[in-house]
Amino acid sequence: MTSNPQLEEGKSLLESFRETRNRTLQLVKTLEKDDYVVQTASYMSPPKWHIGHVSWIYEAIMSKLDKNYEFYSKEFSEYLNSYYQQFGVPHDKGLRGVVSRPTVDQIFQYFNTINQRVERFIESQSLSDEAKRLIVMGFHHECQHQELLVYDLQHLLAEQYKPVTKNSIPRQKHVEKKSVLIKGGIYTMGYNGSEFCYDIEAPEHKVYLNDFKIDVFPITNEEYLKFVEDGGYETYRYWLSDGWEKVKSNNWKAPMYWEKIEGQWHVRDFLGIRKINPNEPVCHVSYYEADAYCKWAGKRLPTEAEWEKAACWNEEKEEKAIYPWGNDSPSAGKCNLLESYNWGCADVGVFPKGVSPSGCHQMIGDVWEWTSSEFVGYPGFKSGFDEYNDKWFTNQKVLRGGSFATPSMSIRGSYRNFFRLDERWLFSGFRCAEDY
Repeated sequence: MTSNPQLEEGKSLLESFRETRNRTLQLVKTLEKDDYVVQTASYMSPPKWHIGHVSWIYEAIMSKLDKNYEFYSKEFSEYLNSYYQQFGVPHDKGLRGVVSRPTVDQIFQYFNTINQRVERFIESQSLSDEAKRLIVMGFHHECQHQELLVYDLQHLLAEQYKPVTKNSIPRQKHVEKKSVLIKGGIYTMGYNGSEFCYDIEAPEHKVYLNDFKIDVFPITNEEYLKFVEDGGYETYRYWLSDGWEKVKSNNWKAPMYWEKIEGQWHVRDFLGIRKINPNEPVCHVSYYEADAYCKWAGKRLPTEAEWEKAACWNEEKEEKAIYPWGNDSPSAGKCNLLESYNWGCADVGVFPKGVSPSGCHQMIGDVWEWTSSEFVGYPGFKSGFDEYNDKWFTNQKVLRGGSFATPSMSIRGSYRNFFRLDERWLFSGFRCAEDY
């Protein structure tokens, strides 16, 4: 009996869609109804909005593929549109939490209705390659919002959030902190696989790198605490001018979520209020803080090309892999991503199976890592979806590697995240580099 490739592809799409939608529901399954509507800061979004938006984006995609597509509701579209001017004037992000309608129940009804529409769309169409690409982009967009939802849940509930699945975080007492030498020369940068990638990860292009050294591990709380205790936040000398203004105007004394209790630094996160674990990667630091630490330490942040080469290039074999450990999909033994369900950073050094050929650890998972690179399109960039990525090509820095809240299907060594230089509510850390 011969298999029908079109049918098999449709089944695979449906399976990925259902898996992605189910993961979204699992993240909010234990919330109280009151939790869904709260917006704790202008840069956060209520869980209700995320649930609606990750449904609305499929409507936006279907409307591009089917000119006769009718949106579910004008009212819903106005509220759930994040920033796409092509679909009307988006609702003010800072005011998503003051809207009581659509209600939580209506949003879930909408979620289920869009599920049915997308499944019918996949099953009834002879999908073009462009249609498949856009639908898969919808899955990855939902993955991005799953991670954003985790950021928001930490800000909203911290240890009061009760995940459906929670595992013990791998711990390790001590590792030797060191850096490794990466040879320079011509490096071909960008995504080189055959699966989905975002338009900003392509095209592959050549860059020239000098020899450089890069830290084997992300900077830990123990290392960062030395910067804090050495008066790092009290003197302008380590800071970019804009960064020093942020330190003063926001009264920054330490990373976000750190607080001093009886003279000792603690952090409040999904694990509760606890003493700083010296062996975890430092988390919730802005670009400005990462850059200031590097200056204090006599080092610098890596460029994204340096970071990618240290993560994915095998000097001996002269080949690039999709992940630091090769081309196999992520697994719990190699990295700490959302499906590890650790709800926090693992200690540095606990994933020897995930080490890169250059000897760098934890370049996938735990914390996004700031690079010194401006977020712009690669040479030859072509937009894959209007207003999605390219409208942000200014005043943002690139981060690489994913965090403990990144779904495994959506991360790879070439993935480029981007945030403004003062943002620190994301799970962000860094590692240092230096010229050789």
